[in-house]
Amino acid sequence: MIESITILSNSLRVRFKNKYEENYPNIWLRDHIKDERNWDKRSHQRKTFTASLDLNIQIKEAKIIEKGNCIDILWADMDNTVQYSYEYLFKNILNNKSRDNNLRLWNKNEIKDDIYINYQNLLKDDGFKICLKKLYSLGFCVITNCETKLETVGIIANKIGYVRQSIFGGLWEFESNEDMADSAYTQEELRPHTDSTYSNDAPGLQLLLCCDYKANGGESIMVDGFNIGETMKKNNKHLFDILSKIDVPGKYVGDGVILEAKRPIFKLDNKELVQVSFNNYDRAEFRIDEKATNQFYEAIKKFDELANSDKFQWKHVLKPGELLIFNNWRILHGRGSFKGKRKMAGCYINMEDFRSACKIHGIR
Repeated sequence: MIESITILSNSLRVRFKNKYEENYPNIWLRDHIKDERNWDKRSHQRKTFTASLDLNIQIKEAKIIEKGNCIDILWADMDNTVQYSYEYLFKNILNNKSRDNNLRLWNKNEIKDDIYINYQNLLKDDGFKICLKKLYSLGFCVITNCETKLETVGIIANKIGYVRQSIFGGLWEFESNEDMADSAYTQEELRPHTDSTYSNDAPGLQLLLCCDYKANGGESIMVDGFNIGETMKKNNKHLFDILSKIDVPGKYVGDGVILEAKRPIFKLDNKELVQVSFNNYDRAEFRIDEKATNQFYEAIKKFDELANSDKFQWKHVLKPGELLIFNNWRILHGRGSFKGKRKMAGCYINMEDFRSACKIHGIR
C-alpha cells in the first residue's frame, strides 16, 4: 500500500507502508502512462512519442486514491488525470530485493521427492503450473512415466515455449559416439558445467529424456550455481567479485562452424546474480595481466571445488521414461562415467520463452 506522496521539483516521492521510499522522475512517470491516449491496450505498445515530451514536465496535482492502492496524477500537458497502481510502482523500485523471493537456493539434502511430476499430470494446467514453479524455484525437476520417443520431448517443450534450433538441431537424440566433436557424446565423466558458453544467448532450459539405459553408472548431476555464487559471495567475496567482472570466452569448433562468445562466470544485473556460465571444456584462451590471471585461477579453483563437493551435488540415474528439465542459466549439470548403452533425447528452449510461460501463469 502507498502511505504518502510528495511532489518534488522533477520527481514524485512515494512512501510505501512497508517503509520503502522511492523517487520516480517525472519524465519516467509521464512516459509510462497506460491510458487510452498514450498506450495501446490491444498490442501492449506505447503510443506516446517520447522524444516530444518536455524533459522538465511538471505534476500539477497528485493524490492517493482507492485506500492506498493507487495514485491519481494530473500532468501539466494533459486535461485528464491518470492513475498509477501500487503494484506497478512497487515492482519498479530500483534495487527491489523482493522480486525473486520465490527462488530457493539448495544443496542436495534439501531436494525431496516433490521434484518428480508425472507426465500425465504435466499435460494438465495445474500440473504444468507446478512444473513451472519448480523450475523457477529450484531450477530443475524430473518428469516421470514419459513415452521414450523423441516426440515426447517436443510435446513438453512446446507447452513451455518453442524448441530452439542449434548446431545440434532442434530435437535431438544421442548416445556415445566418438565421431561427434563434443564431450557429451563420450562415456567419460562430465564435470558440472553449463551449456553453450560459446553462444551470445545461451539456451535457457535444457530437456533430457532417457530413452534407453542398459549400463552401469552415468548418473545425472545437478548443482545449484546460484547457491555456489551466494556461498562464494559470503565466504570468498574477493573471488566472487573476480568471477563477476572478468569476461571468460567460450569456443566451439566443429560441425562446420566456429562459435565464440564471452561473459563473466557470475553475470550480474543491478548487483543481482542472474546467470551462471561455466564450462571448463569449452573455455577458450584469453590473456589478462599477471595479477588478475592468478586471481582468476584461484577463483575458478574455489568454484570447481564447490561444484564438485558432495554437499552441492544432487545425483540420480535417469531411468527410461524419465525426463530431466533444468535452467541452464542457473543449474550446472554433469554426468558420471558409464559402461554400456545410454540413449538420450533432448532439446533446448530459450530463456525468454521460459520467462514468458512463468509470467503468463503468475509465477515471479
